[in-house]
Amino acid sequence: MKKYFWNILISIDQLANTVAGGDPDETISSRVGKRRHNCRFCYWLCRALHWIDPHHCDKSIELDEGNK
Repeated sequence: MKKYFWNILISIDQLANTVAGGDPDETISSRVGKRRHNCRFCYWLCRALHWIDPHHCDKSIELDEGNK
């Protein structure tokens, strides 16, 4: 059951990223992690997430996603 709920959370994250104009198969954390050096909002979001989960954006980056 735990895996099921985790998958639901990831799909909601991917949906939010898609609605924001991103790749449908990429999470928001991956997207902002890739752009945090060029985007002030992305930088601060990654810093905030770091308090909850250290290096969250770094761990979430999917290099094979986000090119669509």
